[in-house]
Amino acid sequence: MAKTAWIFSYKLKKNVSEEVFIERTQKLHDDIIAKAKGFISWEHYVQGNVWTDFVLWESEEDAQNATTVGKGKAVTEEFYACIQMTTCRALISKFVKKY
Repeated sequence: MAKTAWIFSYKLKKNVSEEVFIERTQKLHDDIIAKAKGFISWEHYVQGNVWTDFVLWESEEDAQNATTVGKGKAVTEEFYACIQMTTCRALISKFVKKY
């Protein structure tokens, strides 16, 4: 069971289609995130034009360390180029209890 989650909410830039965004997310997942120590899963949710991602990690240390695994890589820059960064909210939250 996951011990820590990245929880992000954001809006896509007006000129970015969902298809392009999903393609870039898949590439970031495959090339970088899924290879990071402790990675469990990445899920997208959307309500209207607000996206929310849940990225689960085995430990808080893994989640913290993974915040820099894609730094300076083109695939990461292509992913973030899709997002209105002023709308982005991020949390790194430790697991407490599942009901």
